[in-house]
This record gives sequence, structure tokens and C-alpha cells, in this order.
Amino acid sequence: MYLAGEWSLFAGVPPCGELLSALASLDGAAHVVLDATRLGRWDSTLLLVVRRITAVCRQRALVIEGAELPESASALLNLAEGRGSDIGEGKIELPVPLVARIGSAALDRIAEFKAQLAFVGMLACALGAFVRGKARGRPGSLARLLQQCGPNAVPIITLISFLVGMILAFIGAVQLRQFGAQLYIADLVGLGMAKEMGAMMTAVIMAGRTGAAYAAELGSMRVNEETDALHTLGIDPMEFLVIPRILALVLAMPVLCIYADFMGIVGGAVVTAALFDISMLEYFNESRVWLHMSDFNVGIGKSVVFAVLVGAAGCMRGLRCGTSSSDVGYAATSAVVTSIVWVVVADAILTLLITTLNI
Repeated sequence: MYLAGEWSLFAGVPPCGELLSALASLDGAAHVVLDATRLGRWDSTLLLVVRRITAVCRQRALVIEGAELPESASALLNLAEGRGSDIGEGKIELPVPLVARIGSAALDRIAEFKAQLAFVGMLACALGAFVRGKARGRPGSLARLLQQCGPNAVPIITLISFLVGMILAFIGAVQLRQFGAQLYIADLVGLGMAKEMGAMMTAVIMAGRTGAAYAAELGSMRVNEETDALHTLGIDPMEFLVIPRILALVLAMPVLCIYADFMGIVGGAVVTAALFDISMLEYFNESRVWLHMSDFNVGIGKSVVFAVLVGAAGCMRGLRCGTSSSDVGYAATSAVVTSIVWVVVADAILTLLITTLNI
């Protein structure tokens, strides 16, 4: 059988009905020879005809010889039939021993720790250049970043902080009403929001909102080779991209933390006034007596540390993103997880230090 001329959809393909009928009438001792040496231009219609001929030959146990198809056509046929891939070959993967899995996981954790240390070192160098006034960046980008991580985050901060204050009030009411001390719900909610929950909830919200956005944005820039272009121009991405984002979070987080404290206290006041015989005035007077500026300073100080951690985690995952589109989503997810882990660990350490030093 000779395949000659142009085999494409527009040029027209010779009818193969008679050929297939003739092949179906042959017995298993016959041999079929394909000669494509005089084949011209072709498209997928050639592959369809060849596959039909091959299928008929297999049904009749006919031997195909001399299939001199173009290399690209042979590769497409192998791919369509599953040859040359793990799916078609049916390879069986042997289970990896437990010791090997543990060792591989340990090596991955060590490599991850080294990468994080390297990022911290580069970030310290970039901060040093920023303090000396030698960092290269655009002042206008800081205003845009402040808008994104500041005012744009107010609605979600309002909702979450208000609900957290209500939850704290409910939890406190369950125990305090047994002693007739419902008035001290104001102290519980106020101190809890000022010292702990305001900064913590703000950091968690910003990790899921701003940290993921940083990772996705920088990851997309890496996929599009924009960070490589910055290196080519002699601009350090740490100075140009990372420092403005961390600085925007450092400026916005304390303000959001104070706002979250206030909304949490208001949420507790709503629950206390609605469920107990305590007026709003009594609630806020009790809060004013027990709350001091030092209590708010603890939460504000934590929020600054959390801002650096959230911004650094998001930027680190973004700059370490792979070169495919799926890696961008993985970087955003990993940024949220890393930010929350860092925030919780830092909060535990800071709380221990504050308690030990009696601050």
C-alpha cells in the first residue's frame, strides 16, 4: 500500500472503504506493507486512516511491515495508542520504604529551612539598603499597596472582629453569670481583644487576604519572567518588590489592630446589653477602668511583628514560585499556611516573653 501525495482535510483523502474490506478478507498469513516515502503534506486525517488500517490488521492478525511514516506522525500515533508513556506501558511502581520516605522528608525540611534562612539574609540586606536610602523602588507603589492592605481590608476586619468580640462575651457570660459577675465581661473582652485577639485575628485575616495576594502577584511576575528582567536591569527584586510590600503591611497593621480592638469591644457590649441587665454606659465605664494604654501597646507591638512575618512569607513564596501557572496557586496556598504558622509561633514566643517580663 502506497501513501503518496497530500493527505489533508482540504486536499481530500482517498476513500478507504474498499481497502478496509479487502484487508478484512485476508487471512492471518498475509503481510501488509505501508510505504510513505512519497507522502507529501499531511494532517490528522492521515493518522485516522492509518489507525483504522492498523485496527483492521490487528483484528485479522495481519503483519504490518515497512511502516515508514514521518517521525512526527509516528510519535503522534504512539501517543494516541499509549505507547512510550507510563499509562500505556502499565508500569508498576514499587512502594518506597518507610526509612526512605522519612529521610526524603527530612532532607526536604532541611532544604526548606536553608531557603528560608537565605531569604531572611537577603531581606536583611535589602532593609539595610532601604535604611541607608540606597534601595531602588517607586514611591507611588507604596501608596497603592497601602490602599490594598489598609482601607480595602476594613470591611472584613469589621465583621470578623465584631463577631470575635461577641464570641468572647458569650464564653465569659457562661462562667461569670454563675457568680453574678456579668459586669466583668467587659474586662474579659477588652483585655482579650487588646492583648491577644485583635492582633491575632488581624494577622490571620491579612495572611489569607494580603499574604496570598503578594504570593500570587510575585509568582505571576516570576512566571512572566518579569523578575528576571529586573535582574537584567541590575535591580534587586528584594528592594523593588519586597520592601514596599512589607513596609505597607507594617504601616497598616497597627491601625487595623486598633480598629479590630474597638470593634471587638463593641461586639461584646452588644451581647452584654442584649442578654444581661447591663447598659452600654456601664460596660464602657468598666472597660475604661480596667484597660490601659499598656494593654493596647502589647497588641500593637505584636501586630508589627505579625506584619513583617505575613509580608515576608507572602513575598518569599511568590519569589520562589515555579514557572507554570499551577505553581502560582500553590505559592498562594503555601503563603497562607506559612504565614499562619509563623504568626502562631511568634505569638506564643511573644506571649511567653511578655508574661515572663511582666510587661
